[in-house]
Amino acid sequence: MKTILVVDDDPDFVEATRLVLEKAGYGVISAADGDAGLKMAREVSPDLVILDVIMKTVLDGLHMSRQMADDPVQRQTPILMVTSIANSDYAALFPTDEYIHIDDFVSKPIAPDDLLRRVGALLSRV
Repeated sequence: MKTILVVDDDPDFVEATRLVLEKAGYGVISAADGDAGLKMAREVSPDLVILDVIMKTVLDGLHMSRQMADDPVQRQTPILMVTSIANSDYAALFPTDEYIHIDDFVSKPIAPDDLLRRVGALLSRV
């Protein structure tokens, strides 16, 4: 069974995502911010990370993805960034002129079928 780490501070999003993924046969673990997510990723070595941007700080998820990129083991883990930053007052803070260590990006809300399609595509590369 593939394990997916969902890192998001919105408990409703985490629970809805968990239900969709578990119904599709994935194991799901979660963390509420980038620090806890990074710690969990190091302990569990998930097959995929679903990562929000705005959590404890405005770019918390971006910082987590950068830390994963700097880790020789974690940089191999695919990251699906699912966020609402594009529809927020913080959109201008998100860097668009530099490499970001993510494998796919989608704005919230995401339909269950789209989530499963993107997760499946990312996991097929592992």
